Amino acid sequence: MLAQRLRAVRQTLHDLGRSREIVSVFLKYGYEDFAQRLHLPRLLGLPTRRLRAEARSVRQLSQPEKLRRALEELGPTFVKAGQILSSRSGLMPPEFTAELSCLQDEVAPLPFEVIEAVIEAELQRPWRQVFTEIDRIPIGAASIAQVHQATLLTDVSVVLKVQRPDIKETIATDLHILSRLAGLLETQIEETRVWQPKALVEQLRRDLAREIDFTVEAGNMQRFNQQFANEPDLQVPKVWPTFSTARMLVMGFMNGRKMAAFLEDASTREMRKPLANRLGDLMLKQIFVHGFFHADPHPGNLFILPGPQLCFLDFGRMGFLSREQRENFGRLIVAIADSDEVTATRALVDLSDLGAKQDPARLETDMADFIHRNFNVPMAQFSFNRVAKELLGLTSRHHLFVPPDFVSMLNAFGQMEETVRELNPDHDLMTQAKPFLRDLRLQKLRPRRMLRNFLSASDEAAALLRTLPRDLKTLVGKFKEGEARITMLHDGLEPLQLSLDQVSNRIAFAIVLASLMMASALIIHARMPPLWREVPVVGLLGFFLTAVLGLWLLISILRHGRM
Repeated sequence: MLAQRLRAVRQTLHDLGRSREIVSVFLKYGYEDFAQRLHLPRLLGLPTRRLRAEARSVRQLSQPEKLRRALEELGPTFVKAGQILSSRSGLMPPEFTAELSCLQDEVAPLPFEVIEAVIEAELQRPWRQVFTEIDRIPIGAASIAQVHQATLLTDVSVVLKVQRPDIKETIATDLHILSRLAGLLETQIEETRVWQPKALVEQLRRDLAREIDFTVEAGNMQRFNQQFANEPDLQVPKVWPTFSTARMLVMGFMNGRKMAAFLEDASTREMRKPLANRLGDLMLKQIFVHGFFHADPHPGNLFILPGPQLCFLDFGRMGFLSREQRENFGRLIVAIADSDEVTATRALVDLSDLGAKQDPARLETDMADFIHRNFNVPMAQFSFNRVAKELLGLTSRHHLFVPPDFVSMLNAFGQMEETVRELNPDHDLMTQAKPFLRDLRLQKLRPRRMLRNFLSASDEAAALLRTLPRDLKTLVGKFKEGEARITMLHDGLEPLQLSLDQVSNRIAFAIVLASLMMASALIIHARMPPLWREVPVVGLLGFFLTAVLGLWLLISILRHGRM
């Protein structure tokens, strides 16, 4: 017990510095109210006057922008927390969701000597036994890892994604602090319970565990490469699993240009229209055909290779939609295109987890308004990003909680639409999606699919019939042993129950009064001291109390008009 307490004290002292840093950043960005309600500035000894002065310097920023900047300043754990919040449409207002989806994760690079030590620790040998050279200047640096170009002994150019040496400890400390803060928020600030802070921290813990394990990203790259193996105009970096570990990823070097540089080059104008069509086609295939998609396809993660060929980079964030989710999404899009608000509403509900409050009629009305405002406009004015934000706002207002991967898909589709429009402002992505939507609907009617669904339903029914006798026997056994009971709920009996309660209370009150009167009479008859003018004082007090209580009961009965 003592050892456990000592460990807790050591952990608290270890977390103190980082706790002060976290709270200071949020105070700087104007979140003093929550901090003060949790008494954090006083407990951590923070200079609130100086932090208030710093908060005035960012006063002109909007609240969503303040939150985004605070999360970016605090590093990878908080950037990931923001990404999770942005994917939970029922929790955050649309303007916060939109701002948090723009979170950036760029930091100053570490010295090469620090990265070199990690490389050799992962290779378990000097790096010169594997590589002829490693560029000391990184290609990019983020809070979890930084990237260096290198050359294998076989003279093949590769890229090393190397994890920062202290990142696991930093994330573990942050998660420990956030877990304690989440507990404080849920117990002391009632309005934060709708965010489910503890559940968010647990999801953050799971997501970060996958993100700092580079073997997961290597698997994503290999799966993405397999599903597009027959696409001639797409390249995915090759992974070298022999040299890749949980902390270092070795992949092929892609000698191309970033999308921004490609767009700045006037000589690429003739290539842009076919490239826009190709990019839209690849994104639609990811979503509607495979269901496994790149969840962060911003221009920085897209390279243009000679040909031109497209190349996706950074497979740390991927999303997955089941066949049923893809079909419901397709049904939603078709219904919206047909201005069918009833079918669109049903499809949206099928895509969502229902909240506590539902108003189907109001939801259909809002859906009709949403369709009219967004889909009866010229294609040049159409913006999928705006439509996605409004759709998520609609789900939030009606307490429909859509799956995080579906929100990630909407965000990814919006990013891809912006890139496609930069390549070709006249490109009609919705028209391009029609064949995919048609195929998605036809797949449900194919004999093989119908047979498979029938067999699956038959298997489930057979399994139910097979286990039903055993389940019934178990249930009866629980009733016999008193481990189960039936609770009956009667609706509409509240007035009768209230009347019975009043009657029983008055009867009990009258019995108490009668008992008090009889006890007082016995005390007076026995002349029990102390006496006042030869009359027992206790008996007199009893009669007086009986009179007062009896009068109060009589007035109560008369006031309610029921004698």
